Amino acid sequence: MIKINVITNNISWQKYIKKPDNFIEKNLKNINKKNRDYKKKNIFCTLLLSGNKEIKKLNKKFRKKDKTTDVLSFPFYNKKELKNKLKREKEIYLGDIIVNLNKIKDKHNLASFKKEFNILWIHGLVHLFGYDHKKVRDFVTMQKIEKNFLSYLN
Repeated sequence: MIKINVITNNISWQKYIKKPDNFIEKNLKNINKKNRDYKKKNIFCTLLLSGNKEIKKLNKKFRKKDKTTDVLSFPFYNKKELKNKLKREKEIYLGDIIVNLNKIKDKHNLASFKKEFNILWIHGLVHLFGYDHKKVRDFVTMQKIEKNFLSYLN
């Protein structure tokens, strides 16, 4: 079972999603119900809901890029390490995801906003599972996994 601790670092998020932790919990319920891969595990991560200022600071500090971005992920393990941990342990902390409110384009349509937000945090979650998109082949694999997770939300 996947669980996410949601921290809202920017009060503006509540204009669009009144209770972000409930929103994520509801979506995770669907993911956990339909995705049996982690049924007997307790997999945790943290999701920080931020704005431009916070994410830019983190992007500069950890990626040496002095600019804002839509989502950042800080996995605790690479794919191989995580695979070994999943075999041996019941509880695993995956890492942290940061999503930038200001990079979500459609703020006028709540359904579109929520859809775009889901795409971003799912993208971050897939990174925490050890996937990246440095090579075209990896990008395609990652997109497949993301689409699979997103299909569970509908």
